[in-house]
Amino acid sequence: MLILFAEASTLPIVTDSTFVLIPLKSFVQAKLRLATVMTEEGRVDLAKKMAEIVLDAAQPLPVAIVCDDSEVAAWAREKGAEVIRADNPGLNAAVKTGVSALADKGVEKVIIAHGDLPKATRLSHCADFDGITLVPDRHKDGTPVLTIPTNVKFEFSYGPGSYERHVSAAEHSGAPWRSLIDLDLNHDVDEPGDLDGIDF
Repeated sequence: MLILFAEASTLPIVTDSTFVLIPLKSFVQAKLRLATVMTEEGRVDLAKKMAEIVLDAAQPLPVAIVCDDSEVAAWAREKGAEVIRADNPGLNAAVKTGVSALADKGVEKVIIAHGDLPKATRLSHCADFDGITLVPDRHKDGTPVLTIPTNVKFEFSYGPGSYERHVSAAEHSGAPWRSLIDLDLNHDVDEPGDLDGIDF
């Protein structure tokens, strides 16, 4: 295992064979755990702003949004992203569907980035490694960014404690893998306290 810290000088790998995949749920249903401190309108606005930040961070790589919501799909197309329809519920099923669809079109590597990373500035450096890249959140609990070659068999296991499960999956995949510590990508937003220090 490699444990690396992201550096601003890292050169991006830009190729059509690498895609950024962003799974998004309905904006109305997003961030329900913030309902105690934000109105529904505020949560919708927050979800859209964070998703836009991640879209910007994905440049210059092509982006696909995997979702099961027509409003999100229309929003994604307006932003210039490809849309992959998730027919089965749940984040793991959506990611699996998205990666499979991209693999079918010849994509060799997928950077899976959550849509709630308000400090994200770039993602391309997550693909400058031949194997699997895991970016843990700041608590080393979740996996806000995960890069996977599409020819590697990998069991996605998002949810609480996903980072350790993804470490185990990477170890069992037979592919080289690394843990990449990135202070811009490790801050996701789930709880009210996660909003501290976030200024749009």
